[in-house]
Amino acid sequence: MAMATSPSVDLSSYRDQHFKGTRAEQDKLLRLSTTLYVGNLSFYTTEEQIYELFTKCGDIRRIVMGLDKYKKTPCGFCFVEYYNREDAENCLRYINGTRLDDRIVRTDWDAGFLEGRQYGRGKTGGQVRDEYRTDYDSGRGGYGKITQQRLGNMDTPSYFRK
Repeated sequence: MAMATSPSVDLSSYRDQHFKGTRAEQDKLLRLSTTLYVGNLSFYTTEEQIYELFTKCGDIRRIVMGLDKYKKTPCGFCFVEYYNREDAENCLRYINGTRLDDRIVRTDWDAGFLEGRQYGRGKTGGQVRDEYRTDYDSGRGGYGKITQQRLGNMDTPSYFRK
């Protein structure tokens, strides 16, 4: 007998564009997955803090912190892998949208962690959205990269600016 799922654990419309395989293969993996992508984390959130919050939904197999590709520092996301699907579903129900380190945590299904995915995909090595952010966000390292570059240029005499 098939169990009905609640909307909070259904697959979202987001798909990893770097997935090596068909959309149908990815959807099948997502429906069976025990791995969650966790986004909108502070750059200062530790693995211990994530463990403390996410173990409230079940036993965790592993946590893989997202890292800046070049600096190897946290860059605002991680993967949490549970031992069973039910615990991961509970995480989507109860932790998605909660506050951790003064930030609203976003969780979504992941087809399964593969080595190399822990690195940010942005041009600067971090997360893509942080490159375009124009507001000040202390939890994400201050201003976005574009704004930081513009602000940095203001200290430079105009005859040196390009």
